Amino acid sequence: MNNKTAALSIKWEDILELVFDSRIDSVGLNERVDSLATRSIKKDSKLDALNMIVSMCDLTTLEGEDTEGKISQMVAKAITPDPSNLDIKNVAAVCVYPSLVSIAKEKVGNSGVKVAAVSSYFPSGQVPMESKLLDTKYAIDSGADEIDIVINRKAFLEGDYRKVYDEIVALKEACGDVHLKTILEVGDLKTYENIRKASLISLAAGSDFIKTSTGKLSVGSSRQACYVMAKAVLDFKNLTGISAGIKVAGGIRDSKDAIRYLVLINEEMGDEWLTPDLFRFGASSLLDDVLKQIKKLKTGAYQASYYFPRG
Repeated sequence: MNNKTAALSIKWEDILELVFDSRIDSVGLNERVDSLATRSIKKDSKLDALNMIVSMCDLTTLEGEDTEGKISQMVAKAITPDPSNLDIKNVAAVCVYPSLVSIAKEKVGNSGVKVAAVSSYFPSGQVPMESKLLDTKYAIDSGADEIDIVINRKAFLEGDYRKVYDEIVALKEACGDVHLKTILEVGDLKTYENIRKASLISLAAGSDFIKTSTGKLSVGSSRQACYVMAKAVLDFKNLTGISAGIKVAGGIRDSKDAIRYLVLINEEMGDEWLTPDLFRFGASSLLDDVLKQIKKLKTGAYQASYYFPRG
């Protein structure tokens, strides 16, 4: 998967046509999402789904109190989520601030866990473009495998879609082969139509992933927002042949909810997207519940919550 040439291969006029054809039947959308939530899966399939969720998790710490010790603890959990069950593989990535990338990179070693960094003055993005580029380049020079940026919501909500697009293009050029995940912050966008527009603009500008939320707002991810983003990703693939990824973050705390997301993705997009290369969960608290559910399926009893070391 590499979307770095998308911005060069799509005319802005083609994107505008898709963006302004963003009318959405909200009643039909809600009915479809609700119907998918009623699907049940068998015990063996549930265990497979839970292990898949672990492999799709990005463990994150984005606090002012982050220390080397805290990063070390999170990385250890990312590499070995449950020390008593080594059949459970590592998570997809750990996500930190740019200043901590080099520490995280050293700790993950050759484990296969990626190091992601939030950039462009996450979560607000309210700085000049020059500062966003410097922030991004610093993270990459420090060893980041993935970069998470936030769209310019001010420009988007003012209708300056070209500015949103141009900023993402510039940041993707700075990333080169480093994967770019673009956060839409769906809580600020308010409507399904806006989520679709922001998704298409971000994809056309070269984003390898589109992501629901920063996790810093009270309104985070929703299955409805994920559905809208999934349809935009499919439309983008039909236009370009490029399969982009989706990351859901903010408010996903238990395995039952996470499985509903997997069902939605499988039903609407196909099993091609059921891989960490194309679908991620940005929910650190989710992992503990998933590990407890795996333990329950294997032993018949829940493990105490303190059993799993905190990331």
